[in-house]
Amino acid sequence: MNHEDGDKGSTAPERSTPDPSATPDSVEPDSVEPENPADEPASEADEAPTTQPSADGEVQATQPSADEVPITQPSADEAPTTQLHLGDLGEPSEEQAPLWVEPPANEDVTQVIPAIPPGPVPGPTQAYTTPAEDPTVVAPAAASPAPPQPEPQPAEPQPAEEPAEKTPARASWVKVAAIAGGVIAVIGIAYAADLAVSSGKVPRGVTVAGVDVGGSTREEAEATLQAQVGPRVGQPLTVQAGDVSTELVPSAAGLGVDWEATLDRAHSQPLNPFTRLASFFTTDEIGVVSTRDEAALASAVDGLRSETDRASREGTVVFEGATPVPVDPSTGQNLNGEGAEAALIEKWAFGETVDLPVDVVPVTVTQEGVRRALDDVAVPAASADLVVTGRDGKVATAPRQQIGAIVGFEPDGNGGLKPTYNIEAATGILAPQLVSTEIVPKDAKITLDGGSPTVVPAVVGDLVQWPKTLETLPEVLRGNGSHTIAAVYGPIPPALTTEAAQALGVKEVIGEFTTGGFSAASGTNIRLAASEINGALIKPGDTFSLNGYTGPRGTAQGYVESGIINNGRPDTAVGGGVSQVATTLYNAAYFAGMEDVAHTEHSYYISRYPEAREATVFEGAIDLQFRNTGKTGVMIQAIGGASDLTIRFWGTKSVDVESITGNRTKPTQPDTVTLPAGDHCIASSGAPGFTASDTRVISDHATGQEISRNTRTVRYDPVPIVKCEEPGAPKPDERTPAASPAPSAPAETPTTTPKPNGGG
Repeated sequence: MNHEDGDKGSTAPERSTPDPSATPDSVEPDSVEPENPADEPASEADEAPTTQPSADGEVQATQPSADEVPITQPSADEAPTTQLHLGDLGEPSEEQAPLWVEPPANEDVTQVIPAIPPGPVPGPTQAYTTPAEDPTVVAPAAASPAPPQPEPQPAEPQPAEEPAEKTPARASWVKVAAIAGGVIAVIGIAYAADLAVSSGKVPRGVTVAGVDVGGSTREEAEATLQAQVGPRVGQPLTVQAGDVSTELVPSAAGLGVDWEATLDRAHSQPLNPFTRLASFFTTDEIGVVSTRDEAALASAVDGLRSETDRASREGTVVFEGATPVPVDPSTGQNLNGEGAEAALIEKWAFGETVDLPVDVVPVTVTQEGVRRALDDVAVPAASADLVVTGRDGKVATAPRQQIGAIVGFEPDGNGGLKPTYNIEAATGILAPQLVSTEIVPKDAKITLDGGSPTVVPAVVGDLVQWPKTLETLPEVLRGNGSHTIAAVYGPIPPALTTEAAQALGVKEVIGEFTTGGFSAASGTNIRLAASEINGALIKPGDTFSLNGYTGPRGTAQGYVESGIINNGRPDTAVGGGVSQVATTLYNAAYFAGMEDVAHTEHSYYISRYPEAREATVFEGAIDLQFRNTGKTGVMIQAIGGASDLTIRFWGTKSVDVESITGNRTKPTQPDTVTLPAGDHCIASSGAPGFTASDTRVISDHATGQEISRNTRTVRYDPVPIVKCEEPGAPKPDERTPAASPAPSAPAETPTTTPKPNGGG
């Protein structure tokens, strides 16, 4: 059909326009009112016998094939019909029939509008379209009913056809896209230009120790840093450790800067455009790479401790005289060495104060704990004198000014202070004042009045029991009134009771020895030492020490200067001559059967002593000791005469002792020693040396059976010939043998080597 054919016949078809208010379920065929589209051209669909959708969703005119259902051609008096399927008006129901519109009577073509399948349609959903957007279906007015046509099968869903013309909204988006593209192009050009200009330089915004080097070449950056950061290495740097501020010089601490490694931290120019944009408004501090001398740095940090470290101080209360004074608690701190070194390495180059970490040393006492101790204990304790009343109206007083020696405080572990009371200090202040009211205990004694041992009874003491007396001290001192306590007395038994002294069995002499031939000065010292050991009691199993019993032997004790043996030669010293007491005591103990614990012979032989059975002593170096191995006690009796000394051991005789002296062997001749004349040069004619021995045989006193036999061998050095000559006199050889040593037969090896020093 062409436009000319469409104009023949009855009137032109009218436009079929659905009612916008209608729904798919309410549309009926006879509800379509024909309109007169006088101003509209004929539809292009009139040119094709049929119209069907193609695979790409476009409507195409096709001729029916032999297999297709033929479309009934209208007769001369029947008008062809146009089938209109309103699938785009909503979801059709299964019973809904297609809408039929009668075409003009002379139209011989049926126009089929494809059905839109159920389901969502791509793009915006509209029930109706404007005339400009969608084609209008033109249908002729109905002339007569047409026979029903076969219902077309639903076509496969096809994508919506793009409108032929751009909408205004789409045009606006095109403009926006064009503008955006231009902006991006400008940014890209700027990015490329910025990257090209900054290539090979330190990234923008980079700072080193606060110095901006961004945009500089490495050489420029290093020069800038050496000029601004470099001098800081030799400048004093303030460091803060807790609440203590001090200084150190980085160079002295072994710190410096590795410039190359520092600039390596800056990396290369960033490629991220956002990073480059942000660099205009931000900075990137990279710090410095420090060089360091580990030993110097550790030493510098340790050197700070004298200023930074302090011990914690616990709160307490002290007494200044009679005034109690609170001491506030204070935490301590110790410099954290490892953390301090790390902080200095990282921060020193900035030239600003570096905070060094410290370890806090806590306290346990609170301020409130100090206040309670002050109010509840210290103030009442210092409010009055401490008074202890004794017998016969005697009193002992500790003045309130001395209360600090008695009362103290220590942490109680719960934030408070616990009072402490020094009973020994209180006793030391109070006890001497009540001595006259006490009876001092006395041990039983054994005396030799009348020539035989007699036991003097012991005395039981009656003394103030100070620990018991001061048991109530805490309660007494808490009172604000009088601080008075009554003394508590109690009996004190003696160390040696009368019964115990009588049971010791001291009744007869069990050992005795006498020596003589000493000088007047030596006699003074000998008699003084003898008086000190006279009456000494040695209980069974006890060990006696001569040095321990006499104590110091100096001028303060009445000793005088006398002869000694010094380095093998005669000399003088205070206390000289006491060795004669040692030899006499040793022999008395020897014959009493005492066990030898320690003794030393003289270095050369002294003729007034028995060979290999003598002893020397020297205060602080050489001692004489023996042990009482018997079942009864032993008492020492020492009698010092004008020219002799006798020492006896009293006890119960249980053994007999025999001494056997061996022959002298291995004689040696003396040397000659020449010394300057003076007080310290004592001339001597000398004497040969030799080796001697002594054998002690102990037998049972009751049976005579031998108990033990022991031999002791001693080697005596020759006594040198000492010559004292005036200065300037001819000096012979200082050490000239007096005679050739004579050969001697082998002798026993000595068991003890004599000491070089000792008192004669």
